Amino acid sequence: MSNKTEQIKRKVSFPHMGTISYAWSAALRIIGCEPYVEPYTSKKALSLGTKHSPEAICLPYKLILGNFIEAIEGGTDYVAMISSPGCCRLGEYGKCIENALRDLGYEAKYVEMQLYDGIQGMYNFLKTVSGKNNPLLFGRAIMIAILKVFLLDKLETKLSYYRAREIKFSDAEKRYNKALKIIDENDTLSGLKKAEKLINEEMKKVEINPDKEVLNVDITGEIYVVNDEFSNQSIEKELGRMGVQVRRSLTVSSFLKDAIIPKMFRKGETHLQRADRLAKPYLMRDIGGDALECVSDVAYANERGIDGIIHISPFTCMPEIMSQNIFPAMRENCEIPILPLIMDEQTGRAGYITRIEAFVDLMRRRKRKRAMQAKEEKQTANV
Repeated sequence: MSNKTEQIKRKVSFPHMGTISYAWSAALRIIGCEPYVEPYTSKKALSLGTKHSPEAICLPYKLILGNFIEAIEGGTDYVAMISSPGCCRLGEYGKCIENALRDLGYEAKYVEMQLYDGIQGMYNFLKTVSGKNNPLLFGRAIMIAILKVFLLDKLETKLSYYRAREIKFSDAEKRYNKALKIIDENDTLSGLKKAEKLINEEMKKVEINPDKEVLNVDITGEIYVVNDEFSNQSIEKELGRMGVQVRRSLTVSSFLKDAIIPKMFRKGETHLQRADRLAKPYLMRDIGGDALECVSDVAYANERGIDGIIHISPFTCMPEIMSQNIFPAMRENCEIPILPLIMDEQTGRAGYITRIEAFVDLMRRRKRKRAMQAKEEKQTANV
């Protein structure tokens, strides 16, 4: 009986945020746990989370709580939450969620991982959920998870490129979903190298119009809503349909470079280092959340000549409210158009899409006007 009990794998669930589940799942499989990937965030999860959350709490909290309720009711043994120090309320969400689940009578074990504890924090997390202490096994799990995060972000970049230029609508999305399966099926170093070649080949099958007029837009804001398709109401898909290539300023891989990967293994300037450099004229210190990065992202996008930047934040997120109030002061040095979008459970899709369409029209007219002025200046110079 005891041997049979030992063979039962512990089920571990975690919050959804974009494609992060593929990396979490790989790490858990390697250490002998069973990743419990509950249905992707939906209206049901939002409804559950909203029902049991304080009214003024932000959208990510409600969605994560909803994810956990669905996971526990589905039979998970552990729910894993990420926590963070500093000014952002994220540091308090762990205990609030743990208390909410306890008050609801759920018995699943709650485990927390501190964001800025680096590799050691990830190691301790794997040790807790697996009940093991195997440095070689955990080292391999962490390495594969990190490599998958970087590969997934590369895939998202390719998707954005092809989506903005595809001839047949949703062709890029279909190829992308096949590529996700390839990544999910490979949990070894050699397997991921082969997977990268396969996904590149898969995405190249998308038929595109290379001469299409494409706008380039950076998306910044609070990292959860920027990366989570449900939270931002599939904004990247909508922009791609309008011929816009999107670049996320805040990604899981950029976060890993700052918080997890040791300095000796980093290449080039990290997002946080760039934030410290570019945000200084407007914001002298970190005020919590992703505010410092967002302010610098506007300056960085303007520096690169990007057509526009969209700032997405959850309703009541104080750091993002502060950064939005700094944007008008940046207009003296940054001419780039900025569209602020605030998300909560009441956000209506029709009005949301209308605002995006109007912003795309503004950017397109601005780009054509600038191209015309440049052409006239060139002709004048030649005369």
